[in-house]
Amino acid sequence: MGRKRKGREVTGWLVVDKPAGITSTAVVNKVRWAFGAQKAGHAGTLDPAATGVLAVALGEATKTIPYITDALKCYRFTVTFGAATTTDDAEGEVIETSDTRPTDDEIAAALPAFRGEIMQVPPQFSAVKVDGERAYDLAREGERMDLAARPLWVESLDIVARPDPDHVELEMVCGKGGYVRSIARDLGRALGCLGHVQQLRRTWSGPFDAEDGVTIELIDQLAKTEDLDAYLKPLELGLTDLPEVKATPEGAARLRNGTPGMVLAHGIDYGEEVWASDQGRPLAVGRYMAGELHPSRVFIL
Repeated sequence: MGRKRKGREVTGWLVVDKPAGITSTAVVNKVRWAFGAQKAGHAGTLDPAATGVLAVALGEATKTIPYITDALKCYRFTVTFGAATTTDDAEGEVIETSDTRPTDDEIAAALPAFRGEIMQVPPQFSAVKVDGERAYDLAREGERMDLAARPLWVESLDIVARPDPDHVELEMVCGKGGYVRSIARDLGRALGCLGHVQQLRRTWSGPFDAEDGVTIELIDQLAKTEDLDAYLKPLELGLTDLPEVKATPEGAARLRNGTPGMVLAHGIDYGEEVWASDQGRPLAVGRYMAGELHPSRVFIL
């Protein structure tokens, strides 16, 4: 028999408004400690210097993390022109400078090349694995790597403000795996002036909004109390992008055992990924096939 996990069997999402200066992993560890939870994980890393939405899943909600990771996300960020850095943000050392500064029209004209399906090379200081090692570990040792370009869907990229010739504030909505630092770096190169990220904030991620986020200070204040539970959001928010079907009583019993079960569905295509509910509670995720749900994940609630 497997060893029982220590901690509470608490399930749900906590939206944290991450401050600058702390890692995403440290936030998850604090949330797990504050709830005394058995399991916790996050849906999309933020750099230590970045702020904004960090959605932390607890308990059975961790099974829905992939659906938030794949969802669209929105970033507000400031690009500083005139300097390239080792990290492509203000945390790194300046390695090249330029006296050139683009006009508003030149920036606007350059942005379409960064929209739609683009190929993006991750920063040297990133979590990408190179021969089994993290790129940032190799970069810290002074190694320069030829990282492979990766596809990224950019839904939108627009100018928000131009406070002065040295800076521009942009807003980007993109899919999974985007590096805002790479956008700033490549935009600066395209404009012939160099660039790096000065400030970065994730304003929303899938169904989660920074305005609904709790602070680290509040987590510390309410840790180990029932008052913190009031800030938990339901597991099914992690399934917002999937259609819902309803399990029949017999189907629910089968689905709980991890076997295909009958569901009631309308307008669902054969093979479409959906989630099933039973009496209003999430039960399973899987593929819809001829009136049945073939489960890939079952929630134990």
